[in-house]
Amino acid sequence: MKHWLTRFLQYFLFPALGIAIVLWLFRDQTLSQVLEVLENDINYFWIIFSVVLGIFSHISRALRWQQLIRGTGEKAGFSNSFWAVMTGYFINLLMPRMGEVSKCGVLSKYEKISFTKVVGTVVVERLFDMLMLIALFIVVLILQFDVLSQFFIRNVDTDKMYHSITSPLSWVILFSVAVVIYVIHRNRHSIKVLRDFASLWEKFKEGFFSIRNVENVPLFWAYTIFMWIMYFGMIYVAFFSFGATSSLGVGAGLTVLVTGSLGMLLPVQGGIGTWHAMVIATLVIYGVNHDDAAIFALLVHGAQTLMIIVLGLLAFIILPIINRKKSADES
Repeated sequence: MKHWLTRFLQYFLFPALGIAIVLWLFRDQTLSQVLEVLENDINYFWIIFSVVLGIFSHISRALRWQQLIRGTGEKAGFSNSFWAVMTGYFINLLMPRMGEVSKCGVLSKYEKISFTKVVGTVVVERLFDMLMLIALFIVVLILQFDVLSQFFIRNVDTDKMYHSITSPLSWVILFSVAVVIYVIHRNRHSIKVLRDFASLWEKFKEGFFSIRNVENVPLFWAYTIFMWIMYFGMIYVAFFSFGATSSLGVGAGLTVLVTGSLGMLLPVQGGIGTWHAMVIATLVIYGVNHDDAAIFALLVHGAQTLMIIVLGLLAFIILPIINRKKSADES
């Protein structure tokens, strides 16, 4: 039953939710109106430029991942690392949060590295991405405080949130979780699952603590910062593709990057719907008409998604070929 429910959520409910959000966002526009704008009012040079910057961000992610893999005492080639990254993004379009698992599986298979160890490095990756997002949020909060405050006032019901947190049910749930953790901790040596987990943890922590053994820490940070600069560039250069957003500045680009990234955290395939909603709400605060903001979000997300689909499908073709050649050379 649990397995069936998981599949239902991944393959039906989450995609349906994302599509429903997109349809609701475009409720006041007809398909012909959207197509007319996309055909006549868009400078696609900037969209192509945005996609190129997106590819550079993925290259930087692969290079950074290589640094973490080396920190575990293993080695991973750039080709396998890059195409594994693209496989992960592609799988995320089908099953939310499964992309990370799939890219670990791909790299583990072709580079003959422990899967658990590779997963540990990806957890480190995500922790650093979260640190960068928090840092950017603080920067935007300082530079664009008025905009962010308007965003939360318009989109967050603080009274409802407060009542939810302070409700008796919340305290019951918190107490129950604490009891479960305590019971598991007391019986950790007698529960087989926990003993198995302990052995897996030994491999996992090799990957997780790989950051301590990174040979070139400045280069690791350079890849991380460059990757987020590319994320920002994907948004910012796309502003120039559309008259309604062409006058927006760097501050708007940073704010859209942060709010859009928050939308990507929700368990919906490729941020469909949630990313659009966050970006539209942000652009409206900057004075962009809702319909124009919706078209901008659709255009940018669509271009990046198309790029991921193309490179993801190429990964399935290229990975077996390049590794077949490598196996032949080794033999």
